[in-house]
Amino acid sequence: MPKRPKSTLEPRKSPVQARSAASVDAILKATIQVLLKVGKERLTTTRVAARAGVSVGTLYQYFPNKRALLRAALQRHMDEIGAVLETVCREEAGSSLEEMATALVTSFLKAKMRDTKASVALYSVSSDVDGARISHEMGLRASRAIVAMLATAKDELATDPN
Repeated sequence: MPKRPKSTLEPRKSPVQARSAASVDAILKATIQVLLKVGKERLTTTRVAARAGVSVGTLYQYFPNKRALLRAALQRHMDEIGAVLETVCREEAGSSLEEMATALVTSFLKAKMRDTKASVALYSVSSDVDGARISHEMGLRASRAIVAMLATAKDELATDPN
């Protein structure tokens, strides 16, 4: 059976060393900066590499094309929001339902509002880079954390959170 080609939205490789991780971090931050400055139509890998202070060859070691770069930036953004939700759910375990709800909503809004321009820019490219799947995965991740938190509530739940 022939081998299925790797998706053009997937990174080529993951950074292993700290220096490589720093390069990928710089590339993803530069992607957002360039996206904000020139928009998705004028964003190029050359512009991103220059802004990140890396060669285009270095960028291509990790990202095969512009779409993969934008997808990785969106994925990172959604992962950060998911991590915030998971953290607050762990921290609020055993609290009252009111405390849980307040902490959850407050933390979510803080995470979303931390950099509103970047959020809007990333969501504008979402449909180009499989954003629905990324969003769905983050929703499932958040739901699992919320259900686990609600199961520990001091108050009695009116219905089963599952």
